[in-house]
Amino acid sequence: MNVITMLALGLGAVLGLFLSMNAVDSGIYFHGMLLVVFCVGFAFWIWKRNGNTGGPADPNSVVDYNDDIIRLGLILSVFWGVIGFLVGLTIALQLAFPVLNLDLPWTTFGRLRPLHTSAVIFAFGGNVLICTSFWVVQRTCRARIAGGWAPWFVVLGYNLFIVLAATGYVLGITQSKEYAEPEWYVDIWLTIVWVVYLLVFLGTLRRRKEPHIYVANWFYLAFIITVAMLHIVNNLAMPVSFFGAKSYILWSGVQDALIQWWYGHNAVGFFLTAGFLGIMYYFVPKQAERPIYSYRLSIVHFWSLIFLYIWAGPHHLHYTALPDWAQTIGMTFSIMLWMPSWGGMINGLMTLSGAWDKLRTDPVLRILTISLAFYGMSTFEGPLMAIKSVNALSHYTDWTIGHVHSGALGWVGMVSFGAIYFLAPKLYNRERLYSLRLVSTHFWLATIGIVLYASSMWVSGIMQGLMWRAYDSLGFLEYSFAETVAAMFPFYVIRALGGGVFVLGSIVMAYNVYRTARGDIRDEKPYITAPQPAQA
Repeated sequence: MNVITMLALGLGAVLGLFLSMNAVDSGIYFHGMLLVVFCVGFAFWIWKRNGNTGGPADPNSVVDYNDDIIRLGLILSVFWGVIGFLVGLTIALQLAFPVLNLDLPWTTFGRLRPLHTSAVIFAFGGNVLICTSFWVVQRTCRARIAGGWAPWFVVLGYNLFIVLAATGYVLGITQSKEYAEPEWYVDIWLTIVWVVYLLVFLGTLRRRKEPHIYVANWFYLAFIITVAMLHIVNNLAMPVSFFGAKSYILWSGVQDALIQWWYGHNAVGFFLTAGFLGIMYYFVPKQAERPIYSYRLSIVHFWSLIFLYIWAGPHHLHYTALPDWAQTIGMTFSIMLWMPSWGGMINGLMTLSGAWDKLRTDPVLRILTISLAFYGMSTFEGPLMAIKSVNALSHYTDWTIGHVHSGALGWVGMVSFGAIYFLAPKLYNRERLYSLRLVSTHFWLATIGIVLYASSMWVSGIMQGLMWRAYDSLGFLEYSFAETVAAMFPFYVIRALGGGVFVLGSIVMAYNVYRTARGDIRDEKPYITAPQPAQA
């Protein structure tokens, strides 16, 4: 197996060198050299480890789990989280103070904005999903992760994809499709990595010693398979030159729009929802030390969610050239999504039945619980905004931005933070986290930041929509577009403030995880002091 792996990496290095030598633009040259560095570095690392793919993190573990790869995924998750949030803060400040674009092509809002979305969704969120899925599938199957070097290739190859995409955005290489900006050759690389990811996950399920497949694995598997399908269909393209970055999408016109938002909405539905529900269904019961409230409800949640979500994409295209019947289908299935989404939220919250008192003493459980609250809020607001009459006001406004970030930061961010705090002491064989009080500090910083961010965008978005549709007594628009932009300034400042507070919380988390990895325990008072008896 090592010989085959080294041969494949050698061919990859030769391919990267060949692309660089024949490149017709600087982007392909740079990315070809990155491929060479990755393949040579990975091959050297395999040789240095001399066939050791990682042993168990816990010496008392019965099963020889491979936790080294999960430890790497945890580090990368924290790193990309801080980077992605900092870039988001930068572009939030640029909207309020355009001079911060610095009048340079590489630092403009247009290039940093996709860098932010990809860093937060795919770099931070993707690494969290990969490392938690490897943890969950091993523990619930009582089997070592399949594939030898394959899981290492998944994590390292996926992060090469992140670097290729991110540097491409800064250099101006993009196919201008929301959540799918990387060009054709980066898409091909991601497809290879993703197929290996699927095979690793399926291989681990196949070798399981536990006859039952726990529901968290169902959500992970649905996320992996559906994202692969979405990615391939949406990114079918023909390059202008096989030695250049530019390509043209196979689809055109309204078909391109429909496929893009079939992809875009289901990237939210399966990457940012189904995958993170896999996290919820494992880590909430583990942290609460309670069984899931209703396993039957979790199965109903799974099948109804994956059936309904796939049809909801057309609600992004209300009042466009898309046929009205297709828009109505998207709206109808979006409204139907209320039921499974809230069923899952209730299932998670009711898992705390008999353990609500732990919210006073366990800030990690508090982070996981508020993530479920934000999941419920955002999955209520999403179907509401899909209704055509509501969408007429909300579409193209900052209301949509507020909705996206209440879900992304509140649901995805918080449940990810909870999983990271759960894993950190276990992966490093520590008694507990460095500081529970710092976890509580992070909880409040993140919550305050999200509330400031989302509420300012809700208010400004509704104001924006109302100003756009306001007419005077003569039937002319009452406000020019420039006036609507000027009216947004105070809300952009509040949003940047909320983003800054959220970023500060993520830095607190990174510090806490770092000190936990070192084995430090902070000397601090008990998190909750027992109540004193009343004086007579």
